[in-house]
Amino acid sequence: MKKTIVGLSLFATLLAVSGCVSGPEYDVILRGGTVVDGTGVDAFVADVALRADTIAAIGDLSGRKAGREIDVSDLVVAPGFINMLSWANETLLEDGRSLSDITQGVTLEVMGEGLSMGPINESMRKEAQEEQGDITYDVTWTTLAEYLETLAKQGVSPNVASFVGAQTVRVHELGYEDRAPTDEELERMKGLVRSAMEEGAIGLASALIYAPGVYASNEELTALAEVVAEFDGLYASHIRSEGNRLLEAMDEHLDITEKSGVRSELYHMKAAGLENHNKLDALIAKIDSARQAGLDIAANMYNYTAGATGLDAYMPPWVQEGGYQAWADRLKNPEIRKRVAMEMRTPSDEWENLGIAAGPEGILLIGFKNPDLKMLTGRTLASIAAERGTPPEETAIDLVIEDGSRVGAVYFLMSEDNVRKQVTLPWVSFCSDAGSLAPEGVFLLSNVHPRSYGNFARLLGRYVRDEQLISIEEAVRRLASLPAERLRIQDRGRLEVGFFGDVVVFNPETIIDHSTFDEPHQLSEGMLYVFVNGEQVLEDGEHTGAFPGRVVYGPGRR
Repeated sequence: MKKTIVGLSLFATLLAVSGCVSGPEYDVILRGGTVVDGTGVDAFVADVALRADTIAAIGDLSGRKAGREIDVSDLVVAPGFINMLSWANETLLEDGRSLSDITQGVTLEVMGEGLSMGPINESMRKEAQEEQGDITYDVTWTTLAEYLETLAKQGVSPNVASFVGAQTVRVHELGYEDRAPTDEELERMKGLVRSAMEEGAIGLASALIYAPGVYASNEELTALAEVVAEFDGLYASHIRSEGNRLLEAMDEHLDITEKSGVRSELYHMKAAGLENHNKLDALIAKIDSARQAGLDIAANMYNYTAGATGLDAYMPPWVQEGGYQAWADRLKNPEIRKRVAMEMRTPSDEWENLGIAAGPEGILLIGFKNPDLKMLTGRTLASIAAERGTPPEETAIDLVIEDGSRVGAVYFLMSEDNVRKQVTLPWVSFCSDAGSLAPEGVFLLSNVHPRSYGNFARLLGRYVRDEQLISIEEAVRRLASLPAERLRIQDRGRLEVGFFGDVVVFNPETIIDHSTFDEPHQLSEGMLYVFVNGEQVLEDGEHTGAFPGRVVYGPGRR
């Protein structure tokens, strides 16, 4: 009887093996591509196989079978790219395809610069509902993890992750007041950060030129960063100045990093304003010195000479205390209005004035909430001021009041030579600092910075292929494995057997951005195939309608 059982088991095993040999071994084989694996090593020609959500094999897979085989000879096969600073928070709720980024090979959106979608209280929930613009949605979550899980459940093409915002936990406990937290409030803020880290936040992020984030002291930020350090999370910051006090702001960031023991990241590195362009070398030297001294610090960037934010970055922080409505009410007071206009036109090291750095001709208005003002989209503040017959400062004040928002604006601030120099730095990764959208529907109601559609393609097309500033191997390392390592993300960022199947295929001869400041809603070209968790979301440059994106959790969840 025992021999019969053994014999039947052996027969069943042989049948199973025979079935595997005769049927497809893999779901997909990408045949004959130039593999740039994300580690920085030289490219090599190989086949790449996917099975379920995983990279199953890399090498010569001749004679091996797959449910689908794609000839990718003369194309580059790489790990999916990681957008280190994304503002896709709302755009993914509107359209989960993430079309502007997927068509550039972005398979992970990392959100949360200063503001995150959780944790929120009831007051914050009400505010989030009331202040929505072109994109509207129900705020059904409370924690940051619940928001991310809402995205995944609704359906998104890329993976999603987020920092918890230092500004968000501050508003949660202090509202929009310009004061230090009490000991009890600070403990509650630290508790919110700890909970977010345990639920999977990547780390803590701050934005220190905007109210109310600007109200946070070094001590407050250090206390919150210490919590993040316990989990080996990352502290990322839009530092207190990127212009007149750039080097002093960098010193503060390094001080927070050293005192808290946290690993840190400089958001969208830049030297803003003509008179500050020559400070970039000193900034780089500070970071290099800190790294050599043992601090775990790096930076990210977008590849343009203009930034994008709101007209709040043109007005002093004190007038914005209390949130938008209190800010607008103050601006309606003639005496306060006069003082604000004077401070807007007066150079100062006390706050970051992007309006002076760019000048009225260098401020392009791109986002209005009020339908009656949308016809001004795409015009400079200088031209609107001339048409209205009011000074630029007064015009900006009027627009903020009339629009019911901070008004979206592009500021031309940086030097192309500095952009090129930053691209060559081995510890700099890349970000869009923008939403991920589509050239259709509600998105066409406002303009955007072209980085929304072109940042990653611009790197590969302009700076890698055309200007040859860095090799394609180095570019992919800094688009994939470097950010994955910085974020402590496991099993992503490299083409490696056993890693998740986030894989992109592009034509290195044609990949390029098309979005411009005048006509921003234009997709990039050259990205042909994109797989997220092994499922294809881009086919010959066209979206497949698949939504395989998952929540990617930070180190505290594991």
